[in-house]
Order: sequence, then C-alpha cells, then structure tokens
Amino acid sequence: MKELWTSLASLMGVLAFCQSILHAVFPPELRFASVKLFNRIFHWFSSYCYFDITEIDGVNTNELYNAVQLYLSSSASITGSRLSLTRALNSSAITFGLSNNDRLIDTFKGVVVNWEHVVTQRQAQSFSWRPLPEEKRGFTLRIKKKDKALILDSYLDYIMEKANEIKRSNQDRLLFTNSRGGSLDSRGHPWDSVPFKHPSTFETLAMDPNLKGAIMADLRDFANGESFYQKTGRAWKRGYLLYGPPGTGKSSMIAAMANYLGYDIYDLELTEVHTNSELRKLLMKTSSKSIIVIEDIDCSINLNNRKQSNKTVRNNQYDHELQNDDGGAANTITLSGLLNFTDGLWSCCGSERIFVFTTNHIEKLDQALLRSGRMDMHIFMSYCSFPALKILLKNYLGYGEGELNHEVLTELEGVVDKAEMTPADISEVLIKNRRDKENAVRELLEALKNRAEKNLSNGVLSEKNTSGTYVEVEEEEKRALENLSEGCDELQQSCRKGEDENEEKIN
Repeated sequence: MKELWTSLASLMGVLAFCQSILHAVFPPELRFASVKLFNRIFHWFSSYCYFDITEIDGVNTNELYNAVQLYLSSSASITGSRLSLTRALNSSAITFGLSNNDRLIDTFKGVVVNWEHVVTQRQAQSFSWRPLPEEKRGFTLRIKKKDKALILDSYLDYIMEKANEIKRSNQDRLLFTNSRGGSLDSRGHPWDSVPFKHPSTFETLAMDPNLKGAIMADLRDFANGESFYQKTGRAWKRGYLLYGPPGTGKSSMIAAMANYLGYDIYDLELTEVHTNSELRKLLMKTSSKSIIVIEDIDCSINLNNRKQSNKTVRNNQYDHELQNDDGGAANTITLSGLLNFTDGLWSCCGSERIFVFTTNHIEKLDQALLRSGRMDMHIFMSYCSFPALKILLKNYLGYGEGELNHEVLTELEGVVDKAEMTPADISEVLIKNRRDKENAVRELLEALKNRAEKNLSNGVLSEKNTSGTYVEVEEEEKRALENLSEGCDELQQSCRKGEDENEEKIN
C-alpha cells in the first residue's frame, strides 16, 4: 500500500513538472489559439450547432430569454425531480420552469431540439451605473445543422407566439380608465388600472342564442384573422355598437367579450378628455389585444346627429358656454376627432383592438359614426325574450331544459314579449326569491302579467320598425310634440325679430 502511494506521488510530480514546462514553452496566446483551433475542428466534424440565449443583452433584458423560459414552463413535467416555480405580477397561475443547469428535450415539426438552462457566477464587477445580477443566466439550444434553417425561421417565432399566449392566459385581465384631466401617473401613463374580475360569460348572458352564436363567431374570426387583415390591407381592428333600452345587458356583453377573448378593457371617459390631441395620446397608450369602450356615447359629449335642427344646436352651444362659465374645463372634442380615433390613421398605431360604443338612443348618433369600418356590427340589446328568460331561470334557479313545468313555461312564453321587461328587472325578481324556486317562478309570472297589462292599458307596447329596432309609440309622440313646440318657438322668435327690424326702420 505504501508503494502505491509513493508511485502516485511520483506521477503527480511528473505531471506538475510537465505542466510547468508546457506553460514556459507555450505562451497563453498560443494555448488559447490551439484550444480555439481544436474547437473549430470539433465543430466542423460535429453534426450539431449551438445557440446561446442570454438573459441580459448588454444592458437590456433579452425578451427571447423570457419567452423561452415561459414556453419551456409549459413543457416541463410537474412530476419532475427538480423544478423552479414562478408567479408573475397580476397573475393567478403558478408556472413551472427548468432549474439551474437542467436539460429538456422539445420537438417541433418532427425535429428534436435540446435546451439547457445554464447558470454561472458572474465575475466581480467594478463600478457600474446599472449593477448586473450576481448570476449569469442563459439558455443553450442544441440542434442538428441540417435543421438550422427550420429552427431559425419558424421555431423561434413559434416560441414567441406561444409565450404570449401563455402570458395572456396566466395574467389576470385589467380594467383601465383614463386619469382625470389627462394627468399622468408615476410611470408616465395616462391610464389607471385595476384587476378585472367580472364573471360575465356568453354562457350566462341572457340573450337570443342565435345572436349570441353570431357574435361569438365574429369575435373568433377577428381574433384569428391577422393574416386576413394583412392580406386585405385593413387595420386589425373591429367596431361594435351596442344599443337598446337601459338594463338589457350592454355592460355584461362587454365583460363577456373580454372574458371570451382574454382582452383587457379600456373604459374611456370622454368627459375627462378635453381635446382631440389628448384623445389621440390616450389611443397611443393602449395595448394590443384590448377592448376600448365608450359607454353612453350619446350622453358623454355633444356628438349628436348633424341633421338635428338649428335650434337644438344653439341650445347645445349655450349649454357648453354655461359649463365653461361655471369653471369647468372646455371640452373641444369634435365629431371629426372621434371619427379619426376609431377609423383614421391614428387608429392603426396598434393591432388586434376592438372598439365598443354603447347608447340607449341610436337615433341621436351621427350616421358617419355608425357606418361600417367604424361600427362594423350593430347589436340590438332587446327586452328579455323567451330564450333569454330560460337562461335566466337556469342561472338563478338552476332550472335546466325540461325541468320546469310545461304549463308554466307556456304561460311565461305567452306573456314575456308583451311585458317588455329587461333582463335586469327579471333578474331582480329572481334574486329576491331565489331561496324558494317555485315561489320565484310564481312571482316572476305575476310580475310579467302585471307589466303586460300595464303596457296594454297605457298603449306603450313596442312596434318593430323596418330596421328591426324597437321604438316606443309613447316616446315617438313625445318627440313629435317637442318638435312641434320647437317649431312654434322658432316662429315666435322670427316674428319678434321682424317686429324689431320694423321698429328700427321707423325710428
């Protein structure tokens, strides 16, 4: 045993002597060149090539590194022996990733690729304006040389797309609103945000199933239509106009659209925007995959139909003068500015965005705002119909198809159209009596009958006009009386003006 240790010590001494001679004969530059030449020869005969994706590219964060990390988290097995767990900001999901110096094999179009997460200690830094992390992180991609073109042309783009999808699905949606007076927050953004937790979906939305299916199909075509919009030379955006009586579910429809597509919502308050320039800046600060909403646009600012009478225009101008005299900031947004916001050159500064306008009185809006290209799809949110009523009964009382008595269903079907109750009114009746399902149905049937009798006695039943919208007879009569009174006022003013001119001539 002693002889073995003696021989081993002698061998180590010989190796140390040879190393010292090697360092003396071959300078460091020559040794480095030799190693580099050896690596080139090795890679020349090797069938693999390697790509390094570092976490930090100079002083900036490498987006490809984050995308690869997120993409590989969807491929990592939860049953693995060692995984890293992460939870992003505004995210409700936990993602799994590769641990330090771990490997993973992926397949893309039949091509096998090998990923390795390389983590090494960074050398001590001198003074720096931006201190770097202590660890140097990166991914090494190993592929066969024959697959290089496929990987560089398609695989990396595929990783970026999948990473964006995963990020969108994991991240909670946000609801934005513009700051008061166009002020900026600490990050220089004009939008304030809160997590969007609205539970409305198309399954729970009380409306005609056929119309609901058409809307969902249109949304799917839009979300998957990037190549179509590029081929046709159109901006990747779409406009929806939701109109109808109050309480018919316009806000719930917007929430269902956002939950269906996974988009953020920008709730634009026009009364807080003072100029067209501010409106454009707000548009520039919105992100892709978002829904820009302007609710009750007919009540926000003076954007009424240009066919209205001169008397109404003068009254609106007088109202704005009064608002300015009271100390409020002047709102100079014009119809042209809003049209350019929805369909002008500035509307193309982003992609995959949806504009949604809501109104209770579509007849008050200018026709230029309603044309295709600005509001592509007009959706009438009507009073509660029988198919919508069955959805409400399922949502609030749990009645499925065929579970409710046939005679009761027949009575409900016969009276619901005549009652002209909104889904909000019917929901309130069901909520109050949800503990007793049978009593809730009786109360609902009684409320529908009472409303139908009241409408019949007052003569306010709706009539379908040629465009398919509902117009109340009583409201039309009020408009006619108002127009008549306005005409009389204008006639009186013209007569007084003529008398004044005659008096001036006589004097």
